[in-house]
Amino acid sequence: MTSTMSFCRPSRTVKLFSRNDPKSHEYESADLKSTFVRNRLVLLIFLTQTKLSFSFLIESIYEYMASKLSTSFLSPFFVSFSSNNSDSISKEHSNVGLFLSLHRFSPASCKMRRRNFSSQQKRQHVKKSSPQQPPLVADSVPSVDVDGDGDSESENDLTDTDVSLNQEIVEDVVNNHVAVEDVNEKDLETVLNGEGEDQLSSSQLHYLMNMIRNAEKNVLLLNQARVQALEELQKILGEKESLQGEINVLEMRLAETDARIKVAALEKIHAELLEDQLQKLRNELALSGASENSELDIHKSQNNVLNNSSIHSLSQELYFLRTENLSLKEDIEKLKTEINNVKNTDERVEMLEKECSCLQSSLKELESKLSISQEDVSKLSILKIECGDLYKKVENLQGLLDKSTKQVDQAILMLQQNLELQKKVDKLEESLDEASVYKLSSEKMQQYNELMQQKISLLAECLQRSDEEIHSYVQLYQESVKEFQDTLDSLKEESKKRLLDEPVNDMPWEFWSRLLLMIDGWFLEKKLSNNEAKLLREMVWKRDRRIHDACMASKEKNEHEAVSTFLRLTSSTTSSGLHIIQIAAEMAPVAKVGGLGDVVTGLGKALQKRGNLVEIVLPKYDCMQYDHIDNMRALDAVVESYFDGRLFKSKIWVGTVEGLPVYFVEPLHPDKFFWRGQFYGEHDDFKRFSFFSRAALELLLQAGKKPDIIHCHDWQTAFVAPLYWDLYAPKGMNSARVCFTCHNFDYQGTAPASALASCGLDVQQLNRLDRMQDNSSHDRVNPIKGAVVFSNIVTTVSPTYAQEVRTAEGGRGLHSTLNFHSKKFVGILNGIDSDAWNPATDKTLKVHYDAKNLQGKAENKLALRRHLGLSSANARQPLVGCITRLVPQKGVHLIRHAIYRTMELGGQFVLLGASPVPHIQSEFEGIANQFQNHDHIRLILKYDESLSHSIYAASDMFIIPSVFEPCGLTQMIAMRYGSVPITRKTGGLNDSVFDVDDDTIPFRYQNGYTFLNPDEQGVNSALERAFNHYRNNPKSWHQLVYKIMNMDWSWETSALQYEGLYAKSVARARSSASRSQA
Repeated sequence: MTSTMSFCRPSRTVKLFSRNDPKSHEYESADLKSTFVRNRLVLLIFLTQTKLSFSFLIESIYEYMASKLSTSFLSPFFVSFSSNNSDSISKEHSNVGLFLSLHRFSPASCKMRRRNFSSQQKRQHVKKSSPQQPPLVADSVPSVDVDGDGDSESENDLTDTDVSLNQEIVEDVVNNHVAVEDVNEKDLETVLNGEGEDQLSSSQLHYLMNMIRNAEKNVLLLNQARVQALEELQKILGEKESLQGEINVLEMRLAETDARIKVAALEKIHAELLEDQLQKLRNELALSGASENSELDIHKSQNNVLNNSSIHSLSQELYFLRTENLSLKEDIEKLKTEINNVKNTDERVEMLEKECSCLQSSLKELESKLSISQEDVSKLSILKIECGDLYKKVENLQGLLDKSTKQVDQAILMLQQNLELQKKVDKLEESLDEASVYKLSSEKMQQYNELMQQKISLLAECLQRSDEEIHSYVQLYQESVKEFQDTLDSLKEESKKRLLDEPVNDMPWEFWSRLLLMIDGWFLEKKLSNNEAKLLREMVWKRDRRIHDACMASKEKNEHEAVSTFLRLTSSTTSSGLHIIQIAAEMAPVAKVGGLGDVVTGLGKALQKRGNLVEIVLPKYDCMQYDHIDNMRALDAVVESYFDGRLFKSKIWVGTVEGLPVYFVEPLHPDKFFWRGQFYGEHDDFKRFSFFSRAALELLLQAGKKPDIIHCHDWQTAFVAPLYWDLYAPKGMNSARVCFTCHNFDYQGTAPASALASCGLDVQQLNRLDRMQDNSSHDRVNPIKGAVVFSNIVTTVSPTYAQEVRTAEGGRGLHSTLNFHSKKFVGILNGIDSDAWNPATDKTLKVHYDAKNLQGKAENKLALRRHLGLSSANARQPLVGCITRLVPQKGVHLIRHAIYRTMELGGQFVLLGASPVPHIQSEFEGIANQFQNHDHIRLILKYDESLSHSIYAASDMFIIPSVFEPCGLTQMIAMRYGSVPITRKTGGLNDSVFDVDDDTIPFRYQNGYTFLNPDEQGVNSALERAFNHYRNNPKSWHQLVYKIMNMDWSWETSALQYEGLYAKSVARARSSASRSQA
């Protein structure tokens, strides 16, 4: 049981004075102030005594509640008094707070003892307590040992203690209450009557009366709380006595049950003995005669009846005893659980006592160790003294040792000197022996010397003759050497002339690109004239050795000396290649979104390798991959271009990317056109790229460049064509032909016609049906249409796509314009960078391989399966790969179907790609979650460059089910890595993938599986034929992989076609120019 008493009296504040009282000036005399101080003292005494009576009451309740440990429940009270007195007259108040709450005591092992507080002790106890640190109940409340063993008192003693404690609480409550009333009456009389001349005003008396009423209410509340506490205590005592009685009754019943069980067990044993005797009698009766059988049968039947009746009665009695025993056992178990709860406290106390004894023993050990250590310290002091004496002796011995070592060193030196003297003596003795021997042989030596003199004279004659012959030979040799030197000098001069005339082929293209950018920078910075810059560009173009040597010689010179060195180069030659400038919005790898960046870089490198001068002009995006740009620097010059009715400056940066010289245009426009964190997708893309197109042409004009070809790409730089012919050709920059390539006619960049005026173009002249006016809207302009109309060459990225866009379905509204300009419109299939996409050198692959060694492809397949968590149980299980943007153009519905169809055919499928369309991305995320832990399907809905290389290398087949595809590079990369493509016959896919089962295609071109209609039946047919080929004819499949890996998909063929178009256009322009001059 747990008894709960909670009493809370709110704090009350009695305000005697107020600073804002208009009558406060009447109480400024010293007598009135002393009266107020006395009144405050009286109230403080009253409240203090009230708190004393309260603390005594609570402590008495603590002592009583501790006795409840006999029933394993404790309900101590926590008391907190708070009072605050201020010395300021304006803030005088007194707060009294009381709070009672329940907490559970920690078990303790000590006997119950009563505490008697005298009035003086109570006052000291109250003074020690503070509002910040209330007294701990556990320190003031005793607890009871509930274990019946050991030194604990009996239960009757506890009951007597409770009764006496209860009487003591009642007496203390009554006495304290009377004392408080007496004090209150006396204080009240003192306050009301005053002393001498001290009189109270009506307002002060009103305040004091309210305070006294509040105090009386508080006393009444305290008395009520005391009465409630006494009632709770009486209830607890009654419940305790009833429980004790029940325990005694249960113990008696338990003893009786045990006795009855013992009796029943004895009777059962007796019955078993009787049964044994009956069995023996039966055996004896079987052996006796017939006469005796009848008598025995009668006697047996009687005994059986008696035995059966006695056994039946015993068994019934035993059953009743068992049932009663079970019920008693249940009661006992319940009591045991209650008693165990009490015993647990004893066990904890015993553990604490054991720990205490251990601590005491350890303390004793520490004390003994301390005494021993003190003795050791005393011994150490003696040892220190002895050590000091020994140290002095050691120092003396060290001095003696030093002296002895010096003497030994001197002795060793003397010994070495003696040894050297001994060696000299030995040598002298040996020389004396030799001298004696020499004396004996001196006569023989004289005879020998005579013979030698004769021989020497003969040799001298022979040497004289040989000297004469050698001298003649030397003269002949000198003459031949002179002739050889003359020949060598002439050869050197000829070789120098040849070296000057031959181009330098052992330097990388990055060197020539940096050199060209340096010359252009000097020209823009006005350090070179137009003719000088043109001459030096031609030398760089030809890779002339003289400019190479000048560059090498200028490495350690300052810029002024370097410019002087280059100006001393006077020879000039005509150029054999073309000067091509590409103006684009993308370039791989620094600014790549799609295939456009790959085309700009791949085509530029291929044209450069063929001896052409190629330069790139690109916007300077803030989100570019700057780590792929070499030697990037800003030129000390700006380019001003017209836009929105005024001139804006652009900062020019130069650097090399993949060996190509690149100019980066950074517009200093307040709209920060290319500082948006992304390449495309802004609301003002039309303004951004029209500004860039004009700034790029202004750069070419101010740099004095005279290119043969200006090649612009897609609608972002389609403005170049009309700008060039309308604004810049009239300024003298009319040497170039304009080539425009559209990579996807779905994106045309249309805008209101008025937006065209920002870059300086004439809206009225260009917003015409035969120029830039959009074919479907007369108030909008179409940059793609303008580029088609104003360019000399128009290309797209595959022959089939060029035919498709000339139809109403594929042209997206431009088919009529393309058909009208069909003579200059051609499709050229893109290529891939065969150096970047090469499984024999790809750094991202786990194992390198080539067409002759396909074991590495199998190892890459195993590595990808482990990386993605796919099953590797069957090495011959076909793996289908797909890397694409998930947009409608790519046939997302067919990709989804291919995933499930591949699983049905027993293959594995890996998809890498993401979608900018939210509902498509969400749909494929659901599919990815469905196959998250699947053994054969995995979808990675993002783009990962390194993972894409691994998928190309690991996949056996590669599916590209595009609805339309202008060119497509993934099928070429897949074949480069030995993955057989499965594609729809459209656009560039139709120009690069030819069906294995198509007999009309020559065998050497058959390289994949194709289908015509963009539906599920077409995908099923191509997949099934590929799976059957892979499983049923491994040898033929291996030959197919070998064939596709050896196919050439590089830019060489495409660059040759572009170069042919460039050359024809330039030749026509030059011939027309010569005719006009004639």
